[in-house]
Amino acid sequence: MSETDLSRRRGEYGFDGDFRLVPPFWQAVAVAAVFAVMAGFTVFDVVTGRAVPAVVGGVIVLWLALTAVSFSYTTRTGKFQVWARVLAESGLRGDEDLLDLGCGRGAVLLAAAELLTEGRAVGIDLWRPDQTGNAPEATRRNAELEGVAARVSLHSGDITRLPFEDASYDVVVSSFVLHHIPGAAGRARAIDEAVRVLRPGGRILLADLGHTRAYAARLRALGLTGVTRRNLGWRVWWGGPWFPSHLITATKAV
Repeated sequence: MSETDLSRRRGEYGFDGDFRLVPPFWQAVAVAAVFAVMAGFTVFDVVTGRAVPAVVGGVIVLWLALTAVSFSYTTRTGKFQVWARVLAESGLRGDEDLLDLGCGRGAVLLAAAELLTEGRAVGIDLWRPDQTGNAPEATRRNAELEGVAARVSLHSGDITRLPFEDASYDVVVSSFVLHHIPGAAGRARAIDEAVRVLRPGGRILLADLGHTRAYAARLRALGLTGVTRRNLGWRVWWGGPWFPSHLITATKAV
């Protein structure tokens, strides 16, 4: 299956964000209100001939607009296109056992499952509100819509204490999840667990928007080989070039 096919999704995957305290609707209202107020002040400054405030206000309004557009594009389109490319380049044979850490509504899990014609794709999540409508039922519905439900299974659990045996998976992936874990020690435990459940010769692919140098260092300390870190580009900027994303890849020694 082509990279383009993998990025065309039939399910509904919501919006990414932190919705623990403020629901997504009210976050959108707040952003729109700030934008409207700033735009109003900028127009007033232009009309009254206040050049410096008008320029400053215009820059702020433009920054807010670009941030909102960039974030929306990434969460609704960009991350699918980037992961389609990553999976297409990963060299999956199709018979692997793959684990997705923090699978959410299945954006990466189900794209991988389409390539695993003889394998299985397992997702685990705590189903917290870091994505709109995040729930195992939503992921199962998406799996049905994508036609991969027969080879997908879901678990509820903490990725810092995985409920799986050692060396259970050929591939472990994670998409913009680890930064949600509070503290460096917690994120290190998640890396340790990912390595523990990985089979010798297995691969890890971790995408995130922060702490990726620390992930790479931890993987090297655990003895993984071929550890690489690369920028994933503008499609996953999460608000602009000031919020870049990186992919960490590594292989467990045989």
